Amino acid sequence: MQIALQKPLHQRILAQLEAAHPDEAGGFLLGTAAGDAVSIVDVVPIENIFTPEERYHRYAMTPQDWMRLEDQADARGLSLVGYYHSHPDSPAIPSVYDRDHALPHFVYLITPIYAQGAGEMLAWHLDDDRAAFTSDTLSIV
Repeated sequence: MQIALQKPLHQRILAQLEAAHPDEAGGFLLGTAAGDAVSIVDVVPIENIFTPEERYHRYAMTPQDWMRLEDQADARGLSLVGYYHSHPDSPAIPSVYDRDHALPHFVYLITPIYAQGAGEMLAWHLDDDRAAFTSDTLSIV
């Protein structure tokens, strides 16, 4: 898939993820999808609800967050096209936990965050059989 992320949104994501280090942080990607092209037009940070001692390697949100964002996206004529989160002090490669909690047809943006700042953000999608992630092309526009 081809993923387009506007530069100001990319910068907002990085600022949020860096501020949360050494904990994981994340949120939703709103936009449009047509065939193999996804355009991200807004990002919405969502609070990490894991207990403080687990936040360094886990990120989760409430079902209410999910429902609220679906309604907000619908009201704007957009869709929830994916999800972004950080991997503190770890590579931007989806973990087994990520795979177990992912949905096919969603874009997943993962960014490694280190004490000195963010590494390269990578885009992924879960294969239909849920066995693995496939990397996507991410363009910052």
